[in-house]
Amino acid sequence: MIISLDIGGSAIKGGIARSETDIVPMGRRPTPKDDFAAFAETIRSFIAETSETPSCLAFSIAGVVDPDTQRLTCANIPCIHNRSLAADLEAELGFPVLIANDADCFTMAEAELGAGRGHRIVFGAILGTGVGGGLVSDGRLVNASGGFAGEWGHGPILACEAGNPPVKIPALPCGCGQKGCVDTVGGARGLERLHKTLHDLDFPSEEIIAQWRRGEEKATNTIDVYTDLVASPLALTVNITGATIVPVGGGLSNVEPLLAELDKAVRGRTLRRFDRPLIVRSECRLEPGLIGAALLGLKAVAA
Repeated sequence: MIISLDIGGSAIKGGIARSETDIVPMGRRPTPKDDFAAFAETIRSFIAETSETPSCLAFSIAGVVDPDTQRLTCANIPCIHNRSLAADLEAELGFPVLIANDADCFTMAEAELGAGRGHRIVFGAILGTGVGGGLVSDGRLVNASGGFAGEWGHGPILACEAGNPPVKIPALPCGCGQKGCVDTVGGARGLERLHKTLHDLDFPSEEIIAQWRRGEEKATNTIDVYTDLVASPLALTVNITGATIVPVGGGLSNVEPLLAELDKAVRGRTLRRFDRPLIVRSECRLEPGLIGAALLGLKAVAA
């Protein structure tokens, strides 16, 4: 039996997994952000809920484990940031601990139980508040020991002009410290920033999309530029990884006409030609982080 935990900035969600078809949610608790002892005690309370002894604890976290040092970068939860979290929790709780990035867990869930079933190489793309991703090959997560594979949202790769007719795109600063990253325009906040840059209008992403779907000229232009900017890096990612399906999660994945536009643009730019959708809406809509962490834990125990 595995206890899986999805660690968010506001809440920790738990689950019990006995097999990939037997994953049961346990509820949620507030996340202690600034007190590691309280954080560990919250995890202990999930363990106490079950009468069984878990084989391991598997965590989905919005952060990255450095594969060299095993230290976690997790800016929104200070008490676990820059810790060797797996080792620290193992010492506190007495059980093996597996830590994985939330986008990686999402991709594992999609590869095993979602839109990626039947595909050898699955690239999961997150278009949420920001941009993230994960890579699964032959049923195994590429970042099994921690790492940065799948982070297509970062790196100075954006085109300096886009759209039809082309417009100049400044190299916008990114939270990672670089400029011109896909993350600066690709997520919901990025779409808002792009609309502001192009038209000097402040609208939430939902309103921009609603205007686009009504045919409003400026919103249509923004979506045209957005699609052009995001499609090329995503097509390059498909070329490099060899992925044959790209399930998309995050808030923007709910806008299926936008995914259809992105799919059309990406398939027109990949080296391999696909005669069916490549960029698709994710199928694991409920708790993909929890499910993905459980799958990773089950695979680790079985290895």
